[in-house]
Amino acid sequence: MGLRVYNTLTKRKEEFIPLQPGKVRFYVCGITVYDFCHIGHARSAIVFDVIYRYLLHLGYEVTYVRNFTDIDDKIIRRANELGADYRAVAERFIAAFHEDMDALDILRPNAEPLATDHISTMIEIIEKLMAKGIAYQSGADVYFEVERFNGYGKLSGRSLEEMVAGARVEVDVNKRNPLDFVLWKGSKPGEPVWDSPWGPGRPGWHIECSAMGRCYLGETFDIHGGGKDLIFPHHENEIAQSEAAFEVPFVRYWLHNGFVNINNQKMSKSLGNFFIIRDFLKEVHSEALRLFVLSKHYRSPVDFTDENVAEAERGVEKLYGTLAVIKERAPVTTDIQVADPALQKQDPELYDLMLALPEAFKDAMDNDFNTALAIGHCFTLQRRLQRFLDQFGQKRLKGASAILAQRAAATLQEYSKVLGLLTRDPEVFFEEQRKLKIHSTGMTEEEVSRLIELRHQARLEKNFAESDRIRNELEKKRILLEDTPQGTRWRVGASTES
Repeated sequence: MGLRVYNTLTKRKEEFIPLQPGKVRFYVCGITVYDFCHIGHARSAIVFDVIYRYLLHLGYEVTYVRNFTDIDDKIIRRANELGADYRAVAERFIAAFHEDMDALDILRPNAEPLATDHISTMIEIIEKLMAKGIAYQSGADVYFEVERFNGYGKLSGRSLEEMVAGARVEVDVNKRNPLDFVLWKGSKPGEPVWDSPWGPGRPGWHIECSAMGRCYLGETFDIHGGGKDLIFPHHENEIAQSEAAFEVPFVRYWLHNGFVNINNQKMSKSLGNFFIIRDFLKEVHSEALRLFVLSKHYRSPVDFTDENVAEAERGVEKLYGTLAVIKERAPVTTDIQVADPALQKQDPELYDLMLALPEAFKDAMDNDFNTALAIGHCFTLQRRLQRFLDQFGQKRLKGASAILAQRAAATLQEYSKVLGLLTRDPEVFFEEQRKLKIHSTGMTEEEVSRLIELRHQARLEKNFAESDRIRNELEKKRILLEDTPQGTRWRVGASTES
């Protein structure tokens, strides 16, 4: 059986069949660029990055589009706060977004359109809706009349009556129905404006994605993604205006990732649990964040706690630790040819798990991108591989044993990379991890080295009280020392304070 996805539109899992065989047209709602990205953005970015990676892994030719909303009430307010032009604000936070996404190892989409570059297409769509009597002008604004579109509510699964009853919509005397949504906003003093048949103004939020989706992917495309918070009203309104204008299905498969909680509470600035990506990554490795996010199914809520994140850090360290051992004790031996039966004889269980991983991984991912199960299969192989390595102690692996270890590691790494994991050399990872951990203690490497040297001098002078004082001082900062014949080594660990 091939790839099956949960379609928010139909409320069930369906076989994924793209409009064009071998090609996938894929749109994800991007950010409104008025501030730095937070952990909620990170989850959505990682989820859809993995979906993109997996579609490529399956051999599809993917056209992946993720937009920027670069004109919006929030951007205008931020520009006024900063005393800057709205374009400068948008450019600043687009650059910051790219820095954050690069830090998370997010693949760049094929296109990242700006809303302001597609105003003419938005006006074209609105004109179609006006001509059909589905949109109306009231004052300086243009609205979509939801009662004129029979399918309104089919994505969120709510009737108009339910939506009106549950809506927190500001009273607007210009609207015929409280749920009618703005397509074009008349200009206000001091705001950026564009000319239109209805007077100077700017587009509404919802029409932006309909226009950009059509420009890059056509009137009907395969996948539209975003967070669950976008189902209503944003994605509901996209469907209504697009299908009313062009009279064809807008999107075939709607995918939505779940919410983010912090310590079992909804993430909120008012609660003080609002984490910016760039701050988070000063203490937590990007691959640990990836592993944590992907350890839950993308449609489920995910709870960021110190314990959960620390568990993900330990998991990534185990994966890289196994690769590091192989690099050290089982160097590449491509010049040695060994038949598969000889490899199987070294460790039948490891050999079978290695051969089984590709199919097990595919079965998991084909089941609505079940990354949690796919990761579980990777760790099963890693644990068995580590046990195989442990049998040799500190000895160097040779011949068939070395080749089996290498092939198992290569298989582990190949499928982990589909998830954006194990993308680094082990030495690079552990150096990055060490720097993050030392940063989390509030000390610098230079300060640690200086105290270790002072302790060394105290020991040479047999001033053991001073030596113990320095050790205890470092332990309070979670710097743990180990005296070896080669000198004093240190690592960051748990505090020894009670």
